[in-house]
Amino acid sequence: MSEDTIKRVSLDDPKLRDGKTDWEAVDALTDEEIEAAIADDPDVAPILDDEWFEKAEFGFPFEKTAISIRVDNDVLAFFKKGGKGYQTRMNAVLRAYMDAQTKKRKKAG
Repeated sequence: MSEDTIKRVSLDDPKLRDGKTDWEAVDALTDEEIEAAIADDPDVAPILDDEWFEKAEFGFPFEKTAISIRVDNDVLAFFKKGGKGYQTRMNAVLRAYMDAQTKKRKKAG
């Protein structure tokens, strides 16, 4: 990431202070009201409880290598249909296959 792509802002910026959020109304919400709003939201992410953290895995991103690869047109179209990040999704599928094969070989050996 280059310095020219980084945007710095200050909390004193009026654009940040003068938003449309009614912070007094937000501050007045009870925990029960917040939990009810979360439960009613179909797009809400799961609550990160102790069980979630026990199953969570931490990983560092791997270094990438640029390559040229030939894939079937319909395979490429399928991944591109998902929008931006199709190469990352293709890499994730390849990694999942690699991980499954590695586990399979460890069990066999």
